[in-house]
Amino acid sequence: MRLYTHPACLTHQPGTGNPERPARLEAVIDAIAATWPELAWHQAPPATRAQLLRVHHDDLLRLVLDTPIPAGAGPLAIDTDTLLGAGSAEAALHAAGAGVAAVDALMAGHARRAFCAVRPPGHHASVDRAMGFCLFNNVAVAAAHACEAHGLTRVAIIDFDVHHGNGTQAIFSSDARVMYLSSHQSPLFPGTGSANEHGIGNVINRPLPPGTGSRDFRAAWHDSLLAALNGFRPQMLFISAGFDGHRRDPLAGLELEPDDFRWLTTELAGIADRHASGRIVSTLEGGYDLVALRECSVAHIDALLSA
Repeated sequence: MRLYTHPACLTHQPGTGNPERPARLEAVIDAIAATWPELAWHQAPPATRAQLLRVHHDDLLRLVLDTPIPAGAGPLAIDTDTLLGAGSAEAALHAAGAGVAAVDALMAGHARRAFCAVRPPGHHASVDRAMGFCLFNNVAVAAAHACEAHGLTRVAIIDFDVHHGNGTQAIFSSDARVMYLSSHQSPLFPGTGSANEHGIGNVINRPLPPGTGSRDFRAAWHDSLLAALNGFRPQMLFISAGFDGHRRDPLAGLELEPDDFRWLTTELAGIADRHASGRIVSTLEGGYDLVALRECSVAHIDALLSA
């Protein structure tokens, strides 16, 4: 098991009162370290511009990386939720680089599973737009690296964040090498992810109404999503691990428990063992209640380690 993070991910300051705050990452790292003190942490390298350009336009790179923001200045608003501070560019580079390093490590046989404890999150960032707390699309950068640098032809991105990963879907909707599967609350930001969005046949969405609990969440995955994933026979699995479907989360309305994330992760690990030599790269996305983040991240890592 490889764990990746970087101190720079704590320096992204998106403004007072923004729920995507450094304390989120501190809670996840602290919970994992307290539960498994024997597990080594690896420093995430920065992604290169060439790696980012596989999924993003250069205009977005220039906005995030080259906008001058003096130390001590207030953050620059890209939109009402997404802001650039003095430390944001470095944080975004290391958040994206974590997944790239994880892919390289797994392909080299150094581990079967990896978890990237990073921020800012990524799955709302599209080819040319930062939005929804996200600057670069971390999981998309990693998946593209698996295809381009390692020649994989079937990779799957599993997204159980409560918000639909509109950016990830848009980036890969015409790429037959990548399957995107998502369960998410609907209606809810960003308003995408209907069941009739299929890409070129590589996209499967299962919208869930507010109030959905364990039974219907598990049924959505068991009855269709997991079967489709198994049929795709992925050579590597990527997880957008958002824990904001937990019943305590303040930004959404699902009623999930940590054991739901443990169950789904165990199911995904079984498919990875069957088709992908066990290879899973998981990357932190949303989750805005610190207690829930601690409990869910521990359940998720426990399943990755145990399955």
